[in-house]
Amino acid sequence: MSVSLILIPAALAVAAAIQAGAVDTGGTVCTVSTRMRDSTLLAAALRETGAVVETDTDRVVAVWQGVTARFTRDAEGIWAAHFSGDVDEARAVAIVGRLDTAYGRQVQAAVLERLRDRAPAAGLRLESETVTDDAAVRLVFAVEQRGRA
Repeated sequence: MSVSLILIPAALAVAAAIQAGAVDTGGTVCTVSTRMRDSTLLAAALRETGAVVETDTDRVVAVWQGVTARFTRDAEGIWAAHFSGDVDEARAVAIVGRLDTAYGRQVQAAVLERLRDRAPAAGLRLESETVTDDAAVRLVFAVEQRGRA
């Protein structure tokens, strides 16, 4: 079986859904809203879901037991996921749902790393970091006193 999913940013959902309706790959095609844009974070999220991943410029291939997904990106940066193997539309959508959740964790980790790295240059010192039960992260920074002239 073959299933293709168009993974569009939520803000572009209506326009992309109209365009996706015109796509004919010979298999099932459906549109799924997502936040995925960065191929490095996508590959990391796929690995988090247990996939073996291969990447190049605008293509990512993920293999799970019995399922292969080939992710390609169009000129507008919108990803399409083409699933093959032991997969139907419901399973493909479920995989993308788990992937989107993992991608969110990867984005959060990247943003936190950038904040920690850039804080000293901005005159900030990380005082505390707390992770809540729902995986939200709270950072408390102190403003460093700079010498007066």
